[in-house]
Amino acid sequence: MAEHDLSKTIIPYLDRHLAFPLLAHLSELSIFPDEDVQIAQYELAKGTNMFDYAAQLFETIYPDQEVPKEFDEKRQNAVSTNERLQQEAQAVLDVIENPDVAQALRQDKNQNLQYLKDNYGLTLQQITALYNFGKFQYSYGSYGGAADYLYHFRVLSTDNELNTSAHWGKLASDILTGRWDVALEELNTLRDTIDSRTSASLLAAAAAASAAAGPSTAADPALVQLHSRTWLVHWSLFVYFNHPEGRTLLLETFLSPTYLNTIQTASPWILRYLAAAAILSRKAAAAGSAANPISSRVRHAIREVVKVIQMEEYQYSNDPVTRFLKELYVEFDFEAAQRELKNAEEVVANDFFLNEFREEFLDNARYLISEAYCRIHQKIDIADLSERLNLSKEDGEKWIVNLIRETRMGSDAKIDLEKNVIQINRPPQPVYQTIIEKTRGLSLRTQALGSALGRSAHATQQAQAAYRQQLQQQKADQQQKAEAPAVAVM
Repeated sequence: MAEHDLSKTIIPYLDRHLAFPLLAHLSELSIFPDEDVQIAQYELAKGTNMFDYAAQLFETIYPDQEVPKEFDEKRQNAVSTNERLQQEAQAVLDVIENPDVAQALRQDKNQNLQYLKDNYGLTLQQITALYNFGKFQYSYGSYGGAADYLYHFRVLSTDNELNTSAHWGKLASDILTGRWDVALEELNTLRDTIDSRTSASLLAAAAAASAAAGPSTAADPALVQLHSRTWLVHWSLFVYFNHPEGRTLLLETFLSPTYLNTIQTASPWILRYLAAAAILSRKAAAAGSAANPISSRVRHAIREVVKVIQMEEYQYSNDPVTRFLKELYVEFDFEAAQRELKNAEEVVANDFFLNEFREEFLDNARYLISEAYCRIHQKIDIADLSERLNLSKEDGEKWIVNLIRETRMGSDAKIDLEKNVIQINRPPQPVYQTIIEKTRGLSLRTQALGSALGRSAHATQQAQAAYRQQLQQQKADQQQKAEAPAVAVM
């Protein structure tokens, strides 16, 4: 299902080294022509110092052509550059790895720099050698070494711009080496840095962005922060879908107002992963207890995600994962939800970040269908429910029995094996609780309607403004034409 693949959408927000695993995954799926994927890999590899890998790809793509000689020249230059940078960095490491120096260093970076300068003659420029060598190691795929050098640089350096760059490089290196606990710590630190930036630091970042873009480009500090958050959201997918607690942490972060606004504004396709995380966490959230507490945000994640899916349907609606939740919780169309679940299963199986969770996703999705179906029925035919869960009659019976045994549904449900039905003995709901539920539903619909009306009103205002501007321009043109003969006579 190439039309649902998000790789081409996500890769522009990744470092080229982080894009390699996605392309390698695509090459295994065969949903795109092999040659197209190999060309994409080659174009990325050309921009790195992984010359052997680039040459190998070139030979595969163009078997009848000779490998460009520039690769050999670049390789020789890279070897000499590596030796020079290593010597410069080692001179700094010899000092800071001295036990006496390690004990003398404090939290104050300026004080540490002064101490190193007074006692060992180290300057900020020399310390920058750690950054340069770490960055160079990263460029040829030595991610473990890059992480170490970038960490040492960040501990000592007072250069905010290079420190931020080192943060990103360290996070990418930890991701590519699969150190997920360390990567999570780095991700949280980088997120705090982006979120807590002062006006001065944002202005400095905006100035740097403007200089990189060109002399005629002015970068808005708020826009720079939005871009940083957008990139962080995409990079965080590697961590959240590999760390054992990642799905819960994803919900905590992505459902926070700041990052939910970032997703809605700049990257609505991330709703697939937000919806998938909510589905994957549903059974755990429903089984939460005092011994295993679940936050309110995670416990009500499905409800919040469905609300966002409704709000963003105008710009992101062609995704089976989000459509599954919409059909189930907005339309209450179980047949449509069943069809979307089949499509979502294939999407999840092919998705780079989600493919390891295919069985878990299906199990939780079936739980959602069962939960919703049992909520509106008192007598349920097991064969019918099994069909809605895309299970055979035998597998459906086993699955439903286990579901009732493992969840709170067991206190209200009884299975009649002779009639092959489930009887839901639901206690009558208090009137006030019914009113609360109806009010909550009205509130959600009102918010969605208000959001849609707000977007419509904004579009109308823009159209009216454009129309007024057009009328003013026409009036000015008419006046200019009327005045033209008088000027000629004079």
